[in-house]
Amino acid sequence: MKFRHAIPFAASLVLMSIAAAAEPATPPTPAAPDPNKAEGRFKNIQVLKGYPADDLFPAMQFISAALGVDCEYCHVERAPEKDDKKEKQTARKMITMTFAINHDHFDGHREVTCVSCHRGAARPVSIPAIAENEPEAEAPDAKPAEPPAANSVLEKYLQAVGGTDAIAKIASRVQKGKLTGFGPEPVPVDVTAKGNDKRITTVHGQRGDNITAVDGQNGWLGSTGRPPRDMSATESDAARLDAALLFPVDPKSLFKEFKVAPPAKIDGKDVVKVIAMNEGKPPAELWFDPQTGFLVRLVRYAETPLGRNPTQIDYADYRDADGVKVPFRWTVARPSGRFTIQIDESHQNVPVEDKAFQKTTPAPAP
Repeated sequence: MKFRHAIPFAASLVLMSIAAAAEPATPPTPAAPDPNKAEGRFKNIQVLKGYPADDLFPAMQFISAALGVDCEYCHVERAPEKDDKKEKQTARKMITMTFAINHDHFDGHREVTCVSCHRGAARPVSIPAIAENEPEAEAPDAKPAEPPAANSVLEKYLQAVGGTDAIAKIASRVQKGKLTGFGPEPVPVDVTAKGNDKRITTVHGQRGDNITAVDGQNGWLGSTGRPPRDMSATESDAARLDAALLFPVDPKSLFKEFKVAPPAKIDGKDVVKVIAMNEGKPPAELWFDPQTGFLVRLVRYAETPLGRNPTQIDYADYRDADGVKVPFRWTVARPSGRFTIQIDESHQNVPVEDKAFQKTTPAPAP
């Protein structure tokens, strides 16, 4: 009896398996793309898959600076996801090539970038340039002066701007001035700071206001006619650093390690160059006047998947403001251009509420 009942049971198992095979399998629901990744926020991402979405625009800015071109050189205007242009296909091949070179020949360290060959030209030069002048006679090597210790340079700067006690008495600053570099005529600019980590700069252009702000933690950008946008983590770090150094603040509270670089010059004048470092982030360069002790230049770098985007800020026209020396002029220079802010009036310890630094839509032009 056992044996006779086993036959129909086995047959039923076969029929069940056949029926199951005949029914179409339900395809698994595809996982939603991660909006924090480039391919999850933008269309048609090929070689930068897996990178943070916030890194995409800085990477495109790096390419633009390295080749000396604008966005439409590779992208279709208003449809950047399209592959209609040959230059975009070439750019993908070149990015893949540099990734492979660094992986295969430099242990994964990024030593070769677009700048290595292009140097600001869309097509890299492959033939050495012919000399235009006779070679100059080399001067005998002079023994370089012993550089000062980093701590002494930083301490001299801190005393030059007024000292720790004087800086601590400044709670806020409201300034008005002019910005040059975005057109033939200067435009009004307002700069409001609270402490060394909150600052909002409003440029009153002919077509409306442009805002760059940091609220103590995060930065944001605003432009008339467009919704405000948050800065990436890298941009926010840069905005906080700029706000702190313009207040000013002790650099030793901003960086963990310092070292003095070889002697350098700015416009033919000797300066002391200090490399400031934080673990896991690109170094910054602080340039000091050895006579006055003032900070005269900051060079910082923003990390991108393809290379580092540099920003240079030159500080000048230091004046006394309630016992603290602050620069009344600073010039911001990037590969894409430069502008200068000249302050006309400055007021210390003006009451400023924290909401003044919160994200808002810029006002239209009058």
